[in-house]
Amino acid sequence: MRIRLAAGADLPLLQDIERAAGEPFRALGMAAIADDEPPAVETLEAFRDAGRAWVADDGDGTPVAYLVSAPVDAAEHVEQVSVHPRAARRRVGLALIEHVADLARAAGRQALTLTTFADVPWNAPYYARNGFRVLGEAELTPGLRKIRAHEAELGLDRWPRVAMRRELTPGGSPPRTAP
Repeated sequence: MRIRLAAGADLPLLQDIERAAGEPFRALGMAAIADDEPPAVETLEAFRDAGRAWVADDGDGTPVAYLVSAPVDAAEHVEQVSVHPRAARRRVGLALIEHVADLARAAGRQALTLTTFADVPWNAPYYARNGFRVLGEAELTPGLRKIRAHEAELGLDRWPRVAMRRELTPGGSPPRTAP
């Protein structure tokens, strides 16, 4: 797997990855998530233009996963990480997260943050195994409160959601326990 900045030609492929990655939600009774449209190409282009859209490709240049992020308060916020099912269980998503963690650490960010579904096995439990912790309501920064409010407006709170944080230690990433 090679991690690189997304190219303009990748953006429609990222939408395809998002659609494919959403399908497993259907089996959990979350058809609305499976049916949700991926980010618009223009939205993905804005992340790309800002240098905040990365892909993992399969060696021939074809993306199999992507991650977009943005600074939120003193952290780097993972807006979205999606892995095509054909690349699942190969630690591709984690490789993208670690790549962004290294960049964020070098930029002086204190942590990675994200919001996710609390009870979906490949969401909060997965992130917890990889160094993230659930934040209590009192720990939410202003930026995370704004993100959570927007998610609620979109109806994502029909299923339990959490904000999570992983501290970025100066020397590297915390130990991971995921298999």
